[in-house]
Amino acid sequence: MNASLSRLGASAQDYERIGISPDAVAVWEDGARTDGGPGTYEWWYFDAHLDDGAKLVVVFFTKHFTDIGKPLAPMIRIDLDLPDGTTHHKVAEFASEDFTASTDRCAVRVGANSFSGDLHTYKIIATIEDVSVQVNLTGEVPAWRPGTGHLYFGAGDEHEFDWLPAVPQGKVDVTYRVAGVPSGSSGVGYHDHNWGNAPMNSLIHHWYWARGQAGPYTVVASYITAERKYGYAELPIFLLAENGRIVADDAGKVTFEELGTYTDTTTGKPVANVTRYTYADGDDRYVVTFTRHRDLTADRMIDQIPGVKKVAAKLTRFDGAYLRFTGELRVEHLRADHVVASHVDTAVWELMYLGRTRT
Repeated sequence: MNASLSRLGASAQDYERIGISPDAVAVWEDGARTDGGPGTYEWWYFDAHLDDGAKLVVVFFTKHFTDIGKPLAPMIRIDLDLPDGTTHHKVAEFASEDFTASTDRCAVRVGANSFSGDLHTYKIIATIEDVSVQVNLTGEVPAWRPGTGHLYFGAGDEHEFDWLPAVPQGKVDVTYRVAGVPSGSSGVGYHDHNWGNAPMNSLIHHWYWARGQAGPYTVVASYITAERKYGYAELPIFLLAENGRIVADDAGKVTFEELGTYTDTTTGKPVANVTRYTYADGDDRYVVTFTRHRDLTADRMIDQIPGVKKVAAKLTRFDGAYLRFTGELRVEHLRADHVVASHVDTAVWELMYLGRTRT
């Protein structure tokens, strides 16, 4: 086991090899980065917290990331949590000929559903069964990457997990319809883009991922733990913006804490009631704390796998899980241990387990 076998690509050679700039994100980077063929996966993700209390997630996939050996098998997902506490979780699969995606920009179409934009302005239209959404997203924090956005695994960097937060925070206007009843609200939204060339559960054991807004601060934070063969290496990712300007994004200055850990009864996974990211830069410290108040989702991934694939997953003892929470986000700025600013709001974050529970 060797933690050095996983790393975030951030060298001059990494940027040159990929063909991207360390100083700016290009519009084409949010376009298709794979051909959808065997051995690859890719998705475009959006979420929003709306002023009426609703929460929305929309994802367009080239295929399910647990089965990347198959050819192009597009699907979309809608998760809509209504203000009254009702949850709608919808997934739809499509034929390969129903999928198109541009390599020049984000312009993805799956059947009659579309996800398109230019790193600043996006439009999403999606319908599954009796749930439909229309989203207009306008970025308020510029597109960003942690380093190159490429996490490499293996002695020769042969495996990748890649991530582009194209809109770390933006204003959204959403119209959603459930069983023919329309509603609309504005709020705060986010869009990112992931792709890779190896099964995620072969690279990553688990991650916490969170984003939110409190006062003038925008946070995007993740703590990724690599799989056992990569020494359970810990890979932090952190972005803090103030009034739309990035003020902290050097992952090497981040420490991470898990507090009040318990065992979730549905998934059997250890979960932290509180996760805290501390960014130390000279006399300045930013302390970002997420405190769980309520579970939105607690799913065993195997329950979502159909037919014979579920049997195969059981034989390999796959026990992945996905948990999603809502609660308090607190952002504190300290200088020489004196509080400069402190802001509190609500946020949504997730915990994804891909590897087996460590004993």
